[in-house]
This record gives sequence, C-alpha cells and structure tokens, in this order.
Amino acid sequence: MFIVHVFVHVKYDKVEAFKAASAENGRNSIREPGVARFDIVQQMDDPTRFVLVEVYRTAEDPARHKETAHYRAWRDAVETMMAEPRTSIKYGNVFPDEKGWD
Repeated sequence: MFIVHVFVHVKYDKVEAFKAASAENGRNSIREPGVARFDIVQQMDDPTRFVLVEVYRTAEDPARHKETAHYRAWRDAVETMMAEPRTSIKYGNVFPDEKGWD
C-alpha cells in the first residue's frame, strides 16, 4: 500500500467551502479502483487545519488519481482557499497488511 498524508491549512473564512469541495472529491476518489481509503480529518483545536489520508493500492495510483476530473476540479477549487501551500508525507503500511484494507 502507498499512503499519503496531505496537510492543508485553510483560510478561516473558507473552511466550510473547503470541506464541501473536499468531501465531493473524496466521494469520487473512493470509487477509483486504485484507492483503498480516502479520509478527510479536521484538527479539533484548529479548525483551519486538515489532513487528507489517502491510501492507494500501488505507488502508481496517486498519479492516476491526479489525472481524474474530480481531482482537477478539487485542486482548482481549493487553490485560493489555502492559507499556505499544502504539503504531504508518503508512508508504507505496517499493519494491516494489504488484505486488511479490503
């Protein structure tokens, strides 16, 4: 599995719009065959901070995800909502193994 945590800091007045756009992207992303999970979490003590937890089946699947219309629509929609550029960290799974994600 190829896991990406995307860290996003959103402008205070754009939080609800970011959540709506990201949820739409998430609903479409989990339909992709290469996506095992696509979670969007909001920091409790700072509601302007989010982490997107994206779990892909292979290292090639994130690139395929970025080619989809729903990802491009999300990327363009949220660009001006961010307080700073988003960052990401890539991980490999330890537990569960690949079968545990199904």
